[in-house]
Amino acid sequence: MSSSSSSSSSSRLPSPSHPSSPSTPSGPAPTGPAAGGPAPQARRTAAVIPAAGRGVRLGPGAPKALRTLGGIPMLVHAVRAMARARAVSLVVVVAPPDGAAEVRTLLDDHALPGTTEVIVVPGGATRQESVRLGLAALPVDVTDVLVHDAARPLVPAETVDAVAAAVRQGAPAVVPALPLADTVKEVEPRSDGGPEAVLGTPERARLRAVQTPQGFDRETLTRAHEKVALEGEGATDDAGMVERLGLPVVAVAGHEQAFKVTRPLDLVLAEAVLARRRATDGF
Repeated sequence: MSSSSSSSSSSRLPSPSHPSSPSTPSGPAPTGPAAGGPAPQARRTAAVIPAAGRGVRLGPGAPKALRTLGGIPMLVHAVRAMARARAVSLVVVVAPPDGAAEVRTLLDDHALPGTTEVIVVPGGATRQESVRLGLAALPVDVTDVLVHDAARPLVPAETVDAVAAAVRQGAPAVVPALPLADTVKEVEPRSDGGPEAVLGTPERARLRAVQTPQGFDRETLTRAHEKVALEGEGATDDAGMVERLGLPVVAVAGHEQAFKVTRPLDLVLAEAVLARRRATDGF
């Protein structure tokens, strides 16, 4: 961030005999570089992709982020999605604690669009720890942060830019979200797989399915990770951590292709979406 090097010039005061001269400007004095004040800080957006998890719901084998989609690891697709967005100038990939070198080699072996910088850092035992470590790796000039799931490899660049734009317009936390198609029931959970008692039916029109990337003012997200203690497996939703601070979170339109690849059937759907993209868009 640079500040203006010019000093404000002294203005001529009106003559005492003409206190109400029409040439005297009224209203507050100008501020900013033209008046010698500090220049506003330039906004810079970075994306953090926590990719240290194992992804057990996809079954045994490689970590979820390294499973292939169209012959290319999902993590590479996710990084490419962030790099295609106009707003993102840096991507921080948070790798498994003992796999940062492997992930760096993987990304180096696959071409990425544009000139977006990509760095890799080792993560922690939980997603919450990994996001915190990704935040700590950001340069000081980054003002806005997007946190994106590596398991959402097909999010369109337009959705990424819409989240980033809402943060730049002043929202401390932003989530992309979709209306629900199914009726939702609140139940009393059971661990034995037996029938669960229904406690209520929330109004579907007020509910949204939240996706990523979630966007944040950097100071807000950093404070959330400092204030919200790590409990059990840790928080899986960064916007929820901001809510716990009592700060507002807003939702923007999500996209159907930003779904999360969690189960084998999701992988089948993702392959179909990618094949259609390659046939129509060339990637």
